[in-house]
Amino acid sequence: MNPYIDDDLATLAEHARRFATGRVAPGFLERDKTRVLDRALMREMGEMGFIAPELPEQYGGQGLGCLAAGVIHEEIARADLSISYINLLASLNGQILAQHGKAEVVKPWLDKLTQGQALLAIALTEPRGGSDAANLRLKMERVGDHYVLNGEKTSISAADQADAAVVFARTGSVESGAHGVSAVLVPMDLPGITRNRFDCHGQRAIGRGSLFFENVKVPVDHLLGQEGKGFVQVMQGFDFSRALIGLQVLAVARVALEETWEYVAQRQAFGQPLSAFQGVSHPLADFDTQVVAARLLCLQTLWLKDKGAPHTAEAAMCKWWGPKLAYDVVHQCLLMFGHGGYDHGLMEQRLRDVLGFQIGDGTAQIMKTIIARTRAGRAAVPA
Repeated sequence: MNPYIDDDLATLAEHARRFATGRVAPGFLERDKTRVLDRALMREMGEMGFIAPELPEQYGGQGLGCLAAGVIHEEIARADLSISYINLLASLNGQILAQHGKAEVVKPWLDKLTQGQALLAIALTEPRGGSDAANLRLKMERVGDHYVLNGEKTSISAADQADAAVVFARTGSVESGAHGVSAVLVPMDLPGITRNRFDCHGQRAIGRGSLFFENVKVPVDHLLGQEGKGFVQVMQGFDFSRALIGLQVLAVARVALEETWEYVAQRQAFGQPLSAFQGVSHPLADFDTQVVAARLLCLQTLWLKDKGAPHTAEAAMCKWWGPKLAYDVVHQCLLMFGHGGYDHGLMEQRLRDVLGFQIGDGTAQIMKTIIARTRAGRAAVPA
């Protein structure tokens, strides 16, 4: 127990864990091989109320708050990080649509999203942009009652599987930077859209790829936020997703530690359990301590968001520390299993899966810059 999880949230987490253990975990290794997300499983998650429960009831959610989304998210991630991407993308995109979209446009999508009948991507990164997200070049020009999109997005999670995407595009001049960027909801079945899929190291069931837009016409009422202010307005939602990512990867680290503690307590060497040797038990104790602390930071960040309090710095801390720590933890756990850990299996796949979050959704360097700017002021940390 901890101060952020009350009895109701603990019960919700246990409910999610039973589902994840019985329905999600058994297909973990197979989905990595086939690279199939499993839409039937996604619909089951929706029916159970496990997708974006924090959204208001009028948008298909349950109004349970961000901590509720967090405890569900980590239980699904514990079983399969790729499947937990369903939760991550739904919470991020759901919040963006609910807060910045026109109700008549976004409500049908949000209903399908929470029911597990639609998967939405977030399309920000471009080939020449990367961490310089505000320097994007995909053009969006208004022609009558439509916007016309031309350009490319790359390294997009669920690129080839998404039913729609929140796309960031340039409506102003390149010189205007972030203030010339707009966000728009784009159904992925529109004419002029093509997409591909990369052969990624991990997170293979959700996948990453590129989106190509050639004279794609999107109705003007699909705009999210104000024209030219999409980056500034809509990017606020990333504080939420960064805390969720921290919980997501730390859930993987926690289950890896649990299995490793059990293993080293049973495995015999020189007439003793492996855990009797400080060279084995002390590194695990060190990492266990850090994982408990990092998880509390993530929960505190979601608690701050639920309270309407500032949490940008804390969210950035979750995003850079969580993925690095999770990778180091799973790496250490893999080594404790010897060649049994090195073989293709649970530990090896977990290591590949968590590594991706040190790259996508904001690098450690960008997160530390955000923390520095929050603490010292943007003028004191210009870049």
